[in-house]
Amino acid sequence: MTKDSLTLDAPVTDALQLGPRDGSNSRKVFIKTYGCQMNVYDSTRMSDALARDGYESTEDMEEADLVLLNTCHIREKAAEKVYSALGRLREMKKRKAADGREMMIGVTGCVAQAEGEEILRRAPAVDVVIGPQTYHRLPDALRRAKEGQRVVDTEYAIEDKFEHLPIAEKAKIRARGVTAFLTVQEGCDKFCTFCVVPYTRGSEVSRPVAQIVEEAEKLVDGGVREITLLGQNVNAWHGIGPKGEAWSLGDLLYRLAEIPGLARLRYTTSHPRDMDDRLIGAHRDLRTLMPYLHLPVQAGSDRILKAMNRRHTAAEYLTLVEKIRAARPDIALSGDFIVGFPGETDQDFEDTLRLIEEVNYAQAFSFKYSTRPGTPGAELKDQVPEEFKTERLERLQALLLRQQHAFAEACVGKTVDILLEKPGRMPGQLIGRSPWLQSVNVDAKASQIGDIINVRITGTSTNSLFAELL
Repeated sequence: MTKDSLTLDAPVTDALQLGPRDGSNSRKVFIKTYGCQMNVYDSTRMSDALARDGYESTEDMEEADLVLLNTCHIREKAAEKVYSALGRLREMKKRKAADGREMMIGVTGCVAQAEGEEILRRAPAVDVVIGPQTYHRLPDALRRAKEGQRVVDTEYAIEDKFEHLPIAEKAKIRARGVTAFLTVQEGCDKFCTFCVVPYTRGSEVSRPVAQIVEEAEKLVDGGVREITLLGQNVNAWHGIGPKGEAWSLGDLLYRLAEIPGLARLRYTTSHPRDMDDRLIGAHRDLRTLMPYLHLPVQAGSDRILKAMNRRHTAAEYLTLVEKIRAARPDIALSGDFIVGFPGETDQDFEDTLRLIEEVNYAQAFSFKYSTRPGTPGAELKDQVPEEFKTERLERLQALLLRQQHAFAEACVGKTVDILLEKPGRMPGQLIGRSPWLQSVNVDAKASQIGDIINVRITGTSTNSLFAELL
């Protein structure tokens, strides 16, 4: 079975699959990751924790002794797609057993948190179910499973899981590349009526300053040049500074910018209500902080925003955008939009289009509303017919695509710095990232990966830019 045959849905991010190291005697783990960047980070940390127990990561599911599905609950019918994938894994497990090879199956992430014991009931081949707050206990759960138990661990951990998770050695960090994610905040207290995050990730928790700085320093020591701070509501992060003073995300960014060798900082995902002056000031003052901000609004109608429990108006959002752009005029904005929320009228939808026109996004993500069991939105009446959702999404995406293409075209002729990340598709070509998170193709040597080089943008394609080295 190939890894592609296990697709649960078109994932937001690719699977995390780390190449095996030398040696064939240790056990091997294959981790398939779906959903947000935080799941990618979680998979990385699970891999690090399992390495202590002798597991090597592999890209080949056939040679894996352990297969983990790190799942996401944001997509529609996510749980059913997990069960479908588990059915295929069950057949693989049977086939391996017939050949005298043992294979364990684990489900982690938000579907694991939401479904719990139900996964064991419906998928008897599963050995371990681990929620996102307890994956630091995965090695112990696997030991118990080896003894014949079927383990479900989805309780919110009292202890800080990050204190119990090892950070990979320098060589392993270097093998992963020159960019890295670093989770600084988890959970959400906003309770938007469409969202399952508060129920699968729990309430907002911020990691301590010292813990974050230590991990960032180790990443940089391992060759990382760019770090993206992660959180379900990352700009709600708060902590205590070295003198006992209260810190916000802006303060943390100022501190991280002091790390020698760290060339670039980013963060995602933000809530408009937590975009404070200190954070806006960081965008003004820190050249290390890239001029790209993902700031979801979801809708442009005050009536729908209230029904979504967003607790801000369209006008407040637009005022915030003006303030951010005044501080950093070259900033590129990205957003999220939901069409067809219960009760949305034609006028509500037109209000959303009007807001998009006014903001002018460089990039955005848009979806048709779908109910999530257990959320308040699932109980709302006046559901919008599917054909209306489809028509509205097409119009909205056409507008967003025009804006994205216009932003890319405006980059042609500009001189920018890009961080070279990996080989391109063509010989002699590397792929880098612009300050605005665009993929940029340029002719360069493989030895330059990790360098920040000055280029001139020469052209655009559907999802990337082309440049020439200056």
